[in-house]
Amino acid sequence: MKTLVTLLICLFPVLATAQAEIFPIEQTAIGQIPEGWKIAGDGDAASVWEVVHDGDGQALAMVSQSDAGLFGMFGGGFNVITNQTTKFQDVKISVQFKAISGNTDQGGGIMWRVQDDQNYYVARFNPLEDNFRLYTVTNGHRRELASATVKLSEGWHGMTIVQNGTFFRGSLDGIDLLNHRDKTFPDAGGVGLWTKADAETWFKGFAIEKPD
Repeated sequence: MKTLVTLLICLFPVLATAQAEIFPIEQTAIGQIPEGWKIAGDGDAASVWEVVHDGDGQALAMVSQSDAGLFGMFGGGFNVITNQTTKFQDVKISVQFKAISGNTDQGGGIMWRVQDDQNYYVARFNPLEDNFRLYTVTNGHRRELASATVKLSEGWHGMTIVQNGTFFRGSLDGIDLLNHRDKTFPDAGGVGLWTKADAETWFKGFAIEKPD
């Protein structure tokens, strides 16, 4: 994995269309998380993420919320797994996601320009609310930046975020739905995956590219 990350750092300035996987889900043992990734929180405060079987392949899944998820009204309730071994500023991030279950919340999405577990941008789709939204999370508190109403069928869907300077856009299944500017996090940061409360969600195909 260290060799892969070093190669990614060297190649990222000239990446055009080739995708570079950040974590090798297919090479990670079932029940484990990919090397270089870290679940936020400790003990009961940490949600459970692990690689699971997905048909003929594998996916990284949020399978159990943290105890903090029971107290989302107080600023917690976010199930977070990040990779901060490599920092990105202007970037295109893509992932496939599938909402499995959740009574309080469902779905989830991509984190980027992650400064730490409490400070980052996040985009998420929620099938309970039929919306796709962009947020800042600052000191653990979420603020909505942009929202689009969209209904998706059950099953796998694609989410893409493109960040250029202060401008970012978000798309689902190749359709641009969100455009916004924000200066909250101008510096390069890590990346991650995110769900809220009891939203069990599976992810695969997480990829980084140089933005168009």
